[in-house]
Amino acid sequence: MSLEKMIAAHPKVQDETEELVLAARHAMLCSLFCTSCADACTAEEMDMAQCIRNCLDCADVCAATARLAVRRTAQNIELLRAQLEACIKACETCAAECEQHDNPHCALCAKMCRECAEDCRKALPFVK
Repeated sequence: MSLEKMIAAHPKVQDETEELVLAARHAMLCSLFCTSCADACTAEEMDMAQCIRNCLDCADVCAATARLAVRRTAQNIELLRAQLEACIKACETCAAECEQHDNPHCALCAKMCRECAEDCRKALPFVK
């Protein structure tokens, strides 16, 4: 199934923005990556409290971003822009924390967070 097809099927969509769809998809995936990373961090021997907190915060922000990005009726452009900016900040914060740890789940999470932040950054000019 395609997110692009779902959004294109909306009666109010006139010009689908590929960048916003990509940001929504990566935000959804990033939320899952961060949730999984936080869970894996709980099994680590060292104190991972800050990493867990950043991952869970990022997961929540990303999930909200994905939901807002696919809503096309009576859009609240200011809120969507603020949400994309919050997602960028949450992803950058989470990535910076995960990059401090030498384990595979944090490396994957950091990579996904960086990609998500970049996609949200690319979508911002199209949210108007």
